[in-house]
Amino acid sequence: MSVTYIDAIREAQEKLLRDDERVFLYGQDIATFGGAFKATKGLAALFPGRVFDAPIAEDAMIGLAVGAAIEGLRPIVEMQFADFSSIAFNQIVNQAATHYYRTGVPIPITVRLPSGGTPGSGPFHSQSMEGIYAQYPGLIVLTPATVSDAYHMLIDGVALDDPVVYCEHKFLYRWLKAKTINNEHLPIGQARIARPGKHATVVAYSAMVHEAVRAADRLQRDGWEIEVVDLRSVKPLDLDTILASVARTGRLLAVGESFPWGGVTAEVVSLVTEHGFNLLDAPPQRLNSRDTPVPYHPKLWASHRPTPESICDSLRQLLRF
Repeated sequence: MSVTYIDAIREAQEKLLRDDERVFLYGQDIATFGGAFKATKGLAALFPGRVFDAPIAEDAMIGLAVGAAIEGLRPIVEMQFADFSSIAFNQIVNQAATHYYRTGVPIPITVRLPSGGTPGSGPFHSQSMEGIYAQYPGLIVLTPATVSDAYHMLIDGVALDDPVVYCEHKFLYRWLKAKTINNEHLPIGQARIARPGKHATVVAYSAMVHEAVRAADRLQRDGWEIEVVDLRSVKPLDLDTILASVARTGRLLAVGESFPWGGVTAEVVSLVTEHGFNLLDAPPQRLNSRDTPVPYHPKLWASHRPTPESICDSLRQLLRF
């Protein structure tokens, strides 16, 4: 018996509903149908009156959640796909993110974003929005890459008084499995070393952690020991762990699935250059998806996003410097 990434998200929501009467779930088709990815399957029956279907109006969904949070509740809102959260952008960044600054009243809402690509999903169901939301003060942006983090970071995020954007990767939903959910976990804002090494550092998050580890495993056959840092959250960002890793290796490659302009990888490279330039033995590099809309065809999609092969190629260039 194993626990999948999507199982962990469902179990976390069940625990939150059971333990805190202020928590409720809101989203399109999440009650009777159990959600597009079944992350809320059966929860409406277990918790009558606390799992609600929403209209196809994402701005109204977040508006309702903000109002409920002002009144002391802790809503968890499921966006059917991360891409659709752009419809609610004003409510998230101009209402939820700024409300405590403007009024002193916290907005403890959690917005679940099924993020990233899967074969055949195309340009409207595959985007990675974490870098956009991390731009705005007042928001916490989480990017769990493991089954245990999918569980614990959702629970810890809902406990915060800040609005949380929880980026769960669709590709990991049923592919990523673990025997159990570990009871021990790191706090929000602390990165982890997913794989130790000494020749180069790869900083990644979400599904790219696993692609980076696969690349590191391949390069180990050639004698290279690559360290992989899993950011876990991109806002706050654990610069101390990144700098400590670069101090050990002298080389940095930042990998993300989002588009290349700006974003998390750009911020990682910029911060390391600013605060750890003396630690570097080579120019820091970054690798993202291509600067085009996400293609539908599975083979095109596979060449659009970073893969173990492209990560290996980037690392070989970095190691040759």
